[in-house]
Amino acid sequence: MVKYYQRKVVSEMKSPIIFSFFSGSGFLDLGFEHAGFDIRFVNEFYLPFLKAYKYSRSQMGIESPEYGYSTANIESFLDDPNRAYLQHLVEDAKLTSRFVGFIGGPPCPDFSVGGKNRGREGEHGKLTKTYIDIVIDTKPDFFIFENVKGLWRTKNHREFYEELKHRLYENGYIFTDRLTNCIEFGVPQDRDRIIMFGIQEKIISTFDKSSLDKDFAWEKYKRYNASEVFNKVIWPSTELYKEEYYRHMPEHINGFHKLTVQYWFEKNNVEQHPNSIHYFKPRAGLKKFQVIAEGDDSKKSYKRLHRWRYSPTAAYGNNEVHLHPYKSRRLSVAEALAIQSLPAEFSLPEDMSLSNMFKTIGNGVPYLAALGIANTVYDFLRSLR
Repeated sequence: MVKYYQRKVVSEMKSPIIFSFFSGSGFLDLGFEHAGFDIRFVNEFYLPFLKAYKYSRSQMGIESPEYGYSTANIESFLDDPNRAYLQHLVEDAKLTSRFVGFIGGPPCPDFSVGGKNRGREGEHGKLTKTYIDIVIDTKPDFFIFENVKGLWRTKNHREFYEELKHRLYENGYIFTDRLTNCIEFGVPQDRDRIIMFGIQEKIISTFDKSSLDKDFAWEKYKRYNASEVFNKVIWPSTELYKEEYYRHMPEHINGFHKLTVQYWFEKNNVEQHPNSIHYFKPRAGLKKFQVIAEGDDSKKSYKRLHRWRYSPTAAYGNNEVHLHPYKSRRLSVAEALAIQSLPAEFSLPEDMSLSNMFKTIGNGVPYLAALGIANTVYDFLRSLR
């Protein structure tokens, strides 16, 4: 039986409330939690990811969401009884907070430049429209939409994206969006993502979209300028691979060293992390791992990271093998979590399969990017009080 909530008394204003969709293991949610939002509802269809979500929160001492966890197919929220139940929860949440929002990043391989490129007709591409349909149907006060740059830069995908924005506008939302590289927030990784923030126009005093673009302070929580990082800093390129060989940090990257793989390995103490032992073992011996130069990430697969440089995009599926800078093996789960800028205390359950561990890491929004976006949203909402 569906459990419905009843509020007898409207309590004082609380933190903005979040309904999370496509939650994965909760990297995006963690940023919003740490920025002061109340994650009250979590929807993740894939059970191993939801189990990891619950496990990581229990390890970090974070309470379970008040409305619980849902494994429903997201499309079911457009049909009763799940549609009515979700609407009820949103209305209940509005009794305890002025602002109730949805956050989500629908699976993106159908829009990814290196993915399936099936667009809106792909199995995952359709979920993007479904998420927007649910926003329009349920009418949260605000929402966050996150996706890959292919949705922005590929002509056919961009047309679809513009159609989604037009539908949102027709249904009472104004929005601001940005193609950002997560390295701007201090993530040690070259990872482009589209972020869209939308809010019901009736909530704010101006209906001028250009004003929202100005008032929503995208730049406030940036730590670095991406153009400077990529075009002006002289990063080390490739160097002869030597196992366990020590290399000094180049003096000329001082000031940008917090964007390097080595900084994050040390920061998160990855050798002592609970997931340090979790990595794929080679089937055909070590030879291939020993001939690739440190920093040679020029190929689609078997990219060896450079310790004193940022990582390529943390994509560990489709045979994209990323190698440790100075060990003859692939990256461990602990190291991959560090590259996603997760706090050191974040870990995945030991009984989770390696494939699922690396898949959920690669799918997740880097923590520091999530935190920066969440802080920006929080500041904007606070300015409306």
